[in-house]
Amino acid sequence: MSTDTAPAGTGLSTDTDRGMAGTPPALGRRALRVVIVNGSPNEKSKTMGLVDAVLSTLGTMQPIVTDRIDVYRLGPVFTGATDREDIAPGVDAVLRRAEGADLLIAAAPVFRGSYPGLFKHFFDLIDQYALANKPVLLAATGGGEHHALMLEHAMRPLFGFFQALTIPVAIFASSGDFDGTTLLNPRVHGRIEMALTDVADLLAARATGPAAARGAGAEPAAVVPFSS
Repeated sequence: MSTDTAPAGTGLSTDTDRGMAGTPPALGRRALRVVIVNGSPNEKSKTMGLVDAVLSTLGTMQPIVTDRIDVYRLGPVFTGATDREDIAPGVDAVLRRAEGADLLIAAAPVFRGSYPGLFKHFFDLIDQYALANKPVLLAATGGGEHHALMLEHAMRPLFGFFQALTIPVAIFASSGDFDGTTLLNPRVHGRIEMALTDVADLLAARATGPAAARGAGAEPAAVVPFSS
């Protein structure tokens, strides 16, 4: 069952500033373009609390720019779509944002032993080959540790179909790991660090975002979203 409890928002806008300070990037180092596909039906949730912890750690390793897509906010033009060729231009633009990421973070709460239907519907509309060889970090939240199996038995096979480069270490947090929507459990924080450290060189090589314009002594800047 889901542990996401905050009330859902409305509207179609999916760009969100995931601001955080990381270590100052080296001069000229390109930022990693990170897109989060949020499968939670709530704007503030434990799922996004887990993602915030991932982004905070990643931001200390290299410069990043982020873009959050909340699938629940895409509306009837999204939920009623059955084919990419006939989809509304606005929804197509959102899909292209995910397809154009340097790193995709696929995050969802566990519902009935799997990911939510809207989360799956989003990827039903993604081009079959758009995620081939693209790094994808899998993250999920649930009521108890037994829900962690969803990552390996449902989510990883989904991205295997797309021939995506799923990061070997997936990240799960249960309801007891949080204070509200803030991740507290040091074990989960350690797993996040391990997952990202394992692929740090790969992610740095994939970065296509704007180059850092600050030297080693500059103050770290807040992470800002990128546009399509």
